[in-house]
Amino acid sequence: MRETKKEKVIIIGGGIAGLSAGIYALLAGFDAEIYEKNAIPGGECIGWNRKGYHIDNCIHWLTGTKKGTELYDVWKTVGALDDNMEYASIDSFYTSTYDGQKVTLWNDLNRTQEELLALSPEDEEEIKKFIQYVEYSKQCLFPAKKPMEMWGVKDYINMGKNMMDFPKVMKEFGAISLEEYSKRFKHPLLQRMICDYLPKSYCAYSFLVSYATMADGNGNIPMGASLQMSLRMEKKYKDMGGRICYNKSVKKIEIEKKRATGIELEDGSFVEGDYVIPTVDTHLLFNKLLSNEYMPKELHEAYDAPTAYPATSGFQVAFAVDTSINEGETVFIDMEPLSVGNRSFDRMYVKSYGYDPIFVKDGKTVIQACITQVDEDYEFWKGLADAEYKETKERLSEEVKMRIEKAFPKFAGNIEFLDAWTPLTYERYCNAYHGSYMSFVTTPMGKQIKMKGQLKGIKNLYVAGQWTNSPGGLPVAVASGKFAIQRILKNREEVLKYRK
Repeated sequence: MRETKKEKVIIIGGGIAGLSAGIYALLAGFDAEIYEKNAIPGGECIGWNRKGYHIDNCIHWLTGTKKGTELYDVWKTVGALDDNMEYASIDSFYTSTYDGQKVTLWNDLNRTQEELLALSPEDEEEIKKFIQYVEYSKQCLFPAKKPMEMWGVKDYINMGKNMMDFPKVMKEFGAISLEEYSKRFKHPLLQRMICDYLPKSYCAYSFLVSYATMADGNGNIPMGASLQMSLRMEKKYKDMGGRICYNKSVKKIEIEKKRATGIELEDGSFVEGDYVIPTVDTHLLFNKLLSNEYMPKELHEAYDAPTAYPATSGFQVAFAVDTSINEGETVFIDMEPLSVGNRSFDRMYVKSYGYDPIFVKDGKTVIQACITQVDEDYEFWKGLADAEYKETKERLSEEVKMRIEKAFPKFAGNIEFLDAWTPLTYERYCNAYHGSYMSFVTTPMGKQIKMKGQLKGIKNLYVAGQWTNSPGGLPVAVASGKFAIQRILKNREEVLKYRK
């Protein structure tokens, strides 16, 4: 009896979404091939070495580390996590400082409330409300079992039961920005604390959900850093028989008679397949790999309205210091204004990586500073000539160093520069739109992007990646890979039923 040849799934991009799609394709009985333009897996979920130190690019905390959640099951299936995973011992979300005072958002919400009340008794009512709504936000769990278009009545009922109080959060904070929310507090430090972690244009509920994720134990940091997590997924994929081709840039997706026949590589070769799953940045997808005519209307609207749908990145600098920051894992500091292009910044965060031995060498710890960048800042960096770009990075890195030394005098004279990167770094390495490290920011002016995953006019192409659902990030990426395979299976079943 002749063995039936397996259908082949071609995946563009070896990041978290691509690896997830590959693993789930193999689990479903397909052959799978991944084509990745870089030399290593992970996409933005990577790290690199400088002067013997490891620099992490991605995981500040990973949503889905709580056992029993749907997202945890996905992370476990793809090999990123397991039941014996060791996590960093961090008991706070972040610390904000201003004018000689500081306040910490602890994972223990009671401790946070006590600290906030001690700082600002005049904000008691708003503080207690804040803590209560963070508690409600713990109910907001990422649905990762199947795409929502496959949900039945029972799925919606279960979601309603599990998220009974979360609609209160959306009603109160779903249509206001963090900047608007911050003005409800009287104390200047609390105002800054609210706007520190996410861009002030973000919908306020995003911040509450982020903090709730940490406070609920569902946002831990796996030991070993971002690249190691990507490598664990790569190993799982290869061990299952998957093939990944590195240093292979894709030129275009071939479409014939409303079907994707395969992909053409930059070297001129052609790869044929039964299904194609692009996991790349959607701007690249619809402006190079595919005709713009296939771009969904909601994406057109987002790209045409950058004010309502901003893309967020950062100017980041890594240093090595003799001691870790004892004020907390991540500290937001006020500083002498620093000009980047036409904009001035008086806040930045400094993150200590001393919680993991991979970031420690010869008694020194890696720290990273970040100044949030948006579309306007990207245009500034993009407009620089090569020599100007290099000089600007060096100058700003030194300026950042001076401000860290002022905020943390114990570091003075003992800070070693390691590396600096900008929105253009993300653009070069990941083809990221405007150098964004996530998808579009969810603001009160815009709508949340929710792509259906299959494009009109192409029968066998399924889109995955963090840009399919704003605000993106690792949870969207890993779930989207799984969802792409589930959509293939569902449509294949429907075709077979029709043929019968």
